[in-house]
Amino acid sequence: MPINKLALVRYKTIDSCLQNRFRKWTLEDLMEACSDALYEYEGMTKGISRRTIQLDIQNMRSEKLGYNAPIIVTDKKFYSYEDKGYSITNSPLTQQDLGTLVEVLDVLKQFKGFGYFQELTGMVTRLEDKLYTHQHKGKSYIDFEKNELLKGLQHIDLLHKAIINKKTVDILYQSFKAASAQNITFYPYLLKEYRNRWFILGCNKRTKATMILALDRIEQFKELRSEKYMKPDFDVATYFDDVIGVSKMPNQEPQLIVCKISKEHAPYIITKPIHASQQIIRGEKDGTVFSIHVIWNFELERELLGFGEQLQVLAPRRIQGKLRARMKRAVAAYESEKKE
Repeated sequence: MPINKLALVRYKTIDSCLQNRFRKWTLEDLMEACSDALYEYEGMTKGISRRTIQLDIQNMRSEKLGYNAPIIVTDKKFYSYEDKGYSITNSPLTQQDLGTLVEVLDVLKQFKGFGYFQELTGMVTRLEDKLYTHQHKGKSYIDFEKNELLKGLQHIDLLHKAIINKKTVDILYQSFKAASAQNITFYPYLLKEYRNRWFILGCNKRTKATMILALDRIEQFKELRSEKYMKPDFDVATYFDDVIGVSKMPNQEPQLIVCKISKEHAPYIITKPIHASQQIIRGEKDGTVFSIHVIWNFELERELLGFGEQLQVLAPRRIQGKLRARMKRAVAAYESEKKE
């Protein structure tokens, strides 16, 4: 049963009212709330009839829409949800919903191989797994990378809305280096995930500097409605194109880094490039020489060191020397431990 736009606004309004248990809702109250909502969202000045709201409640109670809402009437006039935690927004998927989603998945799969639709691949796989889990009582055969202990995830949705609506926020931020938390008036531009950790790119009002803040270091934040939002003066969508990870200093330029990977580990580099700019320069008897054009930062350093003795930086010399010094210090640390 298709739901028209006006009916959906009414259903969501009724749902919002019935979730508010600090007030008793009569049919007239629900009529007034729906009329206000339709005026706010659709500019409709015509009121809602008693019969319309009664039919809406009947539809919400039924299986037609898959809601099966537990709406009860007390004292013959007050409407409420019998289940205090119920909401139509968290109602389970119906068999019709599942069938429709399966059909949609079949269509999306046709596009996964095309360049324009590469981003759909992970989404389709996740959705398929969710559907299978729902249909087979919670049993899943895909274990996606996740960190259940990660802090700051509760900020994602609100920050995302602040970005979309171009709202300035006040962030109480405690960096690893600072002795105490500080308030930052912040213009948010982009949310960024790297290795299961979330960051937000934006601008500090006081310093006018572009900043990247870790969400797990945000203690609290609030929207500053009276504070004018400042739009970015750079292309946010391409800001991280020349970097691995999120560490990037203002005006920092990328450089060509040439490396050699051993023959044994070359397939890992070839099948999963370190960066989108990666180019294979030549194959040699004992390995493969390749290049990447990126900004040098901590994350790249950690990535290259992770290959250990299997990877060697050939150029620039300065970076080659930096990694050599780090590896020497690591060996020295192990040697000193052995002596003790």
